[in-house]
Amino acid sequence: MAQINLKRVHGDFGFEAVDANGHTVKMDSSPESGGQDFGIRPMQMLLMGLAGCSAIDVISILKKQRQEITDYKMVVNGEREAGKEPSLWEDVDIEFHIYGNVDEDKAVRAAELSINKYCSVAATLAKAGAEIKWKVIVHPAE
Repeated sequence: MAQINLKRVHGDFGFEAVDANGHTVKMDSSPESGGQDFGIRPMQMLLMGLAGCSAIDVISILKKQRQEITDYKMVVNGEREAGKEPSLWEDVDIEFHIYGNVDEDKAVRAAELSINKYCSVAATLAKAGAEIKWKVIVHPAE
């Protein structure tokens, strides 16, 4: 079982969460709801988790296929439900930017496998009703 410990460290809503290995994340509410911009909003952390989870999958798959990845970036945009509490992620758009000597078909397949099969964060968001759209952009080595 995973354990996270959270404590308030800054203002009303500034928290630090620590995992069992001592990794720390700072979180806060938005200034509009009383936060002081001390850290990441908890809902944004879900999108960060999606990016990290999927990146690990994609790079792992491509390495097994002996693809030469020189750099990797992702852009994740999310839109939450309007006028609802709780306000869940409704639409999530992902851009995978893969750099190097990488076969585009293999890169697309790796992203598809991640989002639709392997990434637990993507599965969690999808079960909560989020529609996840994605595209892969391969930047060839020069």
